[in-house]
Amino acid sequence: MRLSDMTLVLATRDEAHNIGAFLESIPLEIQLIVVDASHDQTPDLIEHLRPHNSLVVREPGTVTQARPRGAEIAEKPWLLFSGADIVFPRGYFEKLGGLTGQAVYYGPKLSRDRYRRYYGRIAVGQALCQRCGIPAASGSNLLIPRAALSAVGGFGLGLNCNEDSEVVWRIRRAGYRVRFCRDPVVYATDHRRIERGRTRKTLHSVARCALLYTGLMPRRLRSSDWGYWQNRN
Repeated sequence: MRLSDMTLVLATRDEAHNIGAFLESIPLEIQLIVVDASHDQTPDLIEHLRPHNSLVVREPGTVTQARPRGAEIAEKPWLLFSGADIVFPRGYFEKLGGLTGQAVYYGPKLSRDRYRRYYGRIAVGQALCQRCGIPAASGSNLLIPRAALSAVGGFGLGLNCNEDSEVVWRIRRAGYRVRFCRDPVVYATDHRRIERGRTRKTLHSVARCALLYTGLMPRRLRSSDWGYWQNRN
């Protein structure tokens, strides 16, 4: 895979406190497209700190709406989805360049400071789910071929969270390969949701994903985030 065939798609909302470290970890040769719905200085910081090979589109909406919009603008065969609350370690993009074959690739998000054990357990859970034939992809570290995303009609616009996991399940059911890679890894820099309660965060994800995967989630509940974005700042 050539890095020139890849676009990093980022959805942002009020990430001024995170965006500097995120941008600093991206090589200049990587194209960055940001779809921003911020009320703070996030888009201005992006344009100031990374004026080259970056495009900021300012549009209101949810993450689920922002990701397909960024993918549409990118027009490249590979789409890397991530979050402003992470950093890419040295060598991350070189490892992506070494991947071969038309498959969805996803990897873990770990921590270099707090909650290391928690993030480590989540990564173990991802590996176990993958072995059981159920991908546990996260939008923090997710590489998707454009052809695969288009084949399933893109992200589920009726969802307000967990759209990253849900689209990968549909891609796999459509016959594409999905691979969990322990490396490359990304590192979390913002632990706000974990600080509100590790048990709460874990149960929220497990319950929603179980209902979405089995098709048992009522349609009226799909558009609700069940408090996921509440008090996020």
